[in-house]
Parts: sequence; structure tokens; C-alpha cells
Amino acid sequence: MRKISLILLALCFMMITTACKQNANAPSKTTASNAASGNAAKSELVVAIPADIGTIDPAVTMDNSSWKIIYPTYERLVDYDGATTNIKPGLAKKWTVSKDGKTWTFTLEKGHKFADGTEVDAEAVKESFERTLKIKNGPAGIFSMVSKITADNPTTVTFTLSENFPPFLSTLATNYGNIVSPKVMEYEKNGDMGQNYMANHTMGSGPYQLESWKKGDSIKLSLNPNSKVKPAFKSVVFKIVGDSSVQRLQLEKGEIDIAEGIPVDQIKDVKRFSNVRLIQKPSLVTDYVYMNTSKGNAALQNKKVRQALNEAIDYDALIDAVQLGYATKTRGPVPEGVWGHDNSVKQYKHNVKHAKTLLKEAGVKNLSLDLLYSDNKTWWKTEALTIQSNLADIGVKVNLKSVAYATSRDMIDKGDFDLALGVWSPDFGDPYGIMNYWYDSKNFGLAGNRAFYKNSKVDRLLKEAATNNSKQERTALYKQIQDIVMDDAPYILLYQKDYILPMSKDVKGFVYNPMLDGIYNLADMSK
Repeated sequence: MRKISLILLALCFMMITTACKQNANAPSKTTASNAASGNAAKSELVVAIPADIGTIDPAVTMDNSSWKIIYPTYERLVDYDGATTNIKPGLAKKWTVSKDGKTWTFTLEKGHKFADGTEVDAEAVKESFERTLKIKNGPAGIFSMVSKITADNPTTVTFTLSENFPPFLSTLATNYGNIVSPKVMEYEKNGDMGQNYMANHTMGSGPYQLESWKKGDSIKLSLNPNSKVKPAFKSVVFKIVGDSSVQRLQLEKGEIDIAEGIPVDQIKDVKRFSNVRLIQKPSLVTDYVYMNTSKGNAALQNKKVRQALNEAIDYDALIDAVQLGYATKTRGPVPEGVWGHDNSVKQYKHNVKHAKTLLKEAGVKNLSLDLLYSDNKTWWKTEALTIQSNLADIGVKVNLKSVAYATSRDMIDKGDFDLALGVWSPDFGDPYGIMNYWYDSKNFGLAGNRAFYKNSKVDRLLKEAATNNSKQERTALYKQIQDIVMDDAPYILLYQKDYILPMSKDVKGFVYNPMLDGIYNLADMSK
């Protein structure tokens, strides 16, 4: 028995040895698994965002955070070209405009389909814009000049405007111009035109569609199988990571590809990561102070007082203290990057002595002003303290008034403040998106003119600039307006923020467009 056992043992040993030799050069399960994992990682982009988002209905939302989901899941008649504010074809392969500027006709490219499989035709474009106008929410205001939309044939759609509006083409490239499938009306309840459904679903023809949304955890996009575009990323995941230190750690470990929630005071740590690069570009985001020129402290109705407050600010020191240098002093109302920007317009510099002289000339003594701000921006407390210190240097007392974001918006809309911190980024690449909002007296409050500023000459020139078809003449008009308003000084223009984004070095093809802040050109990106 023992002999037989020894023989069996020997045979087993030989079989095991042979098996090992036969498989020595074969890929192990672990290696195959790692390869599969690597391929999966290459086909998925993971972006960490600091908070969840609201509705993703293109006809409702005015929130940049939601637009990062909306923009890649829809198509528009036209798009921004690369990193510029220039316009290129989108769904429309060409377009014409009448001499009076009131009739715009677009010819659609064939072959575009919604994720539900239906064709994107002229009727779909017409119904999408009509839905936006009927809902009458924020985006509808952008197209308030549209009086009629006609689907002339399956590939031709015509917009008739009530008045000439040269920026119209630019507005179509924004998030407001996203085309929603007509099938949205199948989800209408109680006359809501599908708003409840569209709050957390997508119905577009973009390269992606919403696959899942786990509230407070993650949002996942997957490919639209009917899209003409075939992106490298099969899925894009937006992970909700509220803790900036956690984002930083996940970025360093390679668990995420992009980190959106890392504040500037932690950027120095990120710069040391060997696997990460820092995207730094001038943005169109402007930080500024609203000075209530008609409803606030009576002293603010005096131009010399407003000029004095402008000269009291130590702009370079403020940029260093608040943005750690990741910003550029604002030069004129139209930010650099939008046509119409003009470095030659009047600029205010830190000049305490002259600021005191201006206050004396205005006959103002012992001036006390309230400065309103909210928790909406993490840097506003530091900014408010810095401004308080600067104005104290010219003898102006500033009382800081910190309130909840919703409360601050209500107070600003009513004009219940002296000074208030604000931030603005134009929605489309035209000076109209800044000048006509900030300075037109018909836009008092949250509509844009938060300084409650009124100058009849400026109102007249703004109207002329908004309806003139000549870009050259519009440029000259906006130059004239900028000269006037910079002298009137209804705002303190602080700085133009830099766009800062830590990104894995593995990610390729990202292009930052200042008109699409926080939005990714996902269809062109890869690893």
C-alpha cells in the first residue's frame, strides 16, 4: 500500500510540475484583470465636483453647475470655436441674416439624431425654442426678441425677431440654445411641459446622455448610441466630493482625473503631484463691488465719492490676499477675452492721498457704509475684510453685513444695501452681455444693473449699440459708453479671476473656452 501511495504521490507531483511549465508563459488572471482595469480606466473620465446640482432642464436652469451636464448631452444650432468666442457651425451647417437683422435662416445638417432615435429636424428646433419661450423662465429672457419661429422644410428653420439684435447668433451657442427632443411633451404633467421629468433626465442629440444620478453621490453620463460623434470616453462620472482635502488625496492617488473643488490656498500642494498638471487660463469671471447709486447712502450719489472709493482699493494687495495672485486687475467693464475690451479706458489705481482729496471736494466727512456679502463664494469674507481695511485708510467706516445667499439676492434685487460684493460672467461672447446688463437703467436689481445706475445718455447709446449691425460701429459705441461709465464709477471693478483646474496628466485634448466656464469638451478628450 505504501508503495502504491508513493507512486501516486510522484505522479501528482509530475502533473503539477507539468501544469506549471505549460502555463508559465500564459497571462495570469491577475495580469488579465489589470489589463481590463486599465482599459476601463482609459474609457472613463472621473471628475470630482464639490456639490450636487439642481435641475438639468435647458429651458429652466441658469446655473453653470448644471450646464456641465447639459452641454455635452445636447446640440445647438451653432457652437463656440475652440477656445475662442467665434462662432462655428453646429446642427446648422450654414445661415443667413436679412439686411435689417430681423430674419435669421438656418440650414440644418442631415443625420443628427436624438438619443431616442428620432431625427433632429427643423420642427424639432422650432418646438424646442417654443418650449423655452412658453416656460418663461430665465433662459426665455435671452430670446425675448424672438417673435416667430418657422420650420420652412425639414432642414430649414427661420427665426423672426421683433427688433434687430446683433448678438443673436452668439446667444444660440450658449446653454440656452440646446435643442430638446419634441418627445419631451410625452412626459408633460399638469401643464408643466415636461419640466418635472427634465429636471433629472436628458433628451438631446449630444454625444452623451444621462445614465444615472445618485443624489449627493455621483452623476454618470454614457454614450448616445445615435450620435454622429464617437468620443473616446465611453462614460463620464461626476463624483460629488465636498471635502477639498479628500479631492486632493483622490487626485494624487489617481482615483479621479479632474478636481474642481480645490481652493487656491491648496493649489501649491497640488503643484507638487507628479501625476497632475495645473490648467491656468484667464477667465471672464469678474469680481466687483456694487455701489448703490440711487437707493443706498446718499453720499454714493456723488460721483467724486464713488471715484474716491475706487482709488482707495489696493488692487494688487487685494488680489494677493484673496486669490493668492491667481487673478488680474480688471481693466474696463468688458473683460479681456471678449471683443470690445479696451485697455485705453479710464483705470483706477490705488491712491489714498487723491481719494481723500476727492472726499473733501465732495464735502463728505465721517462716511459710514454697509458692505453686504454672502457665503456664496468662499473668498468673499477675506475680500470684505480687505476692502474694509482699504476704505478705513481714507477715513470711511465699513460695516460688514454677512447674510445667507438667498437673503443677499433678495436685498440686492430690492436695492437694500450701500455696497455689495458681486461676481459676473457674460453668458455669450458679445459686449452686450456685460454693458447692457450692468448699465442700462431698465435692468435695475438682479437683472444686472445692481448699482441702480442711471445715465440717460448711456441708456441711449446702449440701445444704439444693441441694434446696430456693424461690428465696427458697435465697437466704437461701446468704447464711448465705457469712457462714460468708468468716469461715473458706479462699480468698483476688482479683478478678473484666473481659471484654475488641477487635472491628471493622462487626460488629453481639454480646451478651455472662457464662455463655457466649468464645461468640458468631452467629445474631444481622451486618456
